[in-house]
Amino acid sequence: MRLILTAHGSADPRSSATTHAVAEHIRALRPELDVQVAFCEQNSPNLRDALRIQDGPAVVAPLLLASAYHARADIPAMIADADADVIQAETLGEDPRLLTVLRERLAEHRIHRYERGLGVLVVAVGSSHASANARTAALADTLARGTRWSGVQVAYATGPHPSVLDGADLLRGKGARRIVVAPWFIAPGRITDRVAAIADTAGMSMVAPLGAHPLVAETVLDRFDHALAARAAA
Repeated sequence: MRLILTAHGSADPRSSATTHAVAEHIRALRPELDVQVAFCEQNSPNLRDALRIQDGPAVVAPLLLASAYHARADIPAMIADADADVIQAETLGEDPRLLTVLRERLAEHRIHRYERGLGVLVVAVGSSHASANARTAALADTLARGTRWSGVQVAYATGPHPSVLDGADLLRGKGARRIVVAPWFIAPGRITDRVAAIADTAGMSMVAPLGAHPLVAETVLDRFDHALAARAAA
């Protein structure tokens, strides 16, 4: 069985480098597993091309946080076109392991969970699917639990509201005197650079994206295992 780790794809080389680094973590965690990398767009190999040359069963494991367009439409269409023995795993979603990584990124930035007057602005990519945005918005309550911060607010770099600046205003309305931006992105890229520029102009600091953390790889493997179990039970 092969795991095809499939990312969005980006013109920014840091994005594909992160995908390959996650794949290396997966190989280290499960050396017997055949792990391949593919992309929906912009980078090579494209998932459509990778599927056309499959010579055995495979699981496409999206390296995507939200269940939005690529996971709901783009990847399934490529799998259908390939007419191969391939199934698709679920996206990573708001997995507790990824929340642990996000908390690590904040800790690296010397953010303490008992800091009063702090607002944490979690910035994600917005989706045209309201359900995906609702699940992302739920991160605020989970991340704020057990802290003494003024609040946690989810904002979106693209698409729905609130925007980054609107989200910051909402946190100030809750009493935040200092705001830190926490990107809900796996890899850095042009969008995170744009968010960082907005944050800098508004006097906010920003922590690193989730990155190629071993817990990201563990979450991918969890989705892979669930896909195999569902296939066996069908």
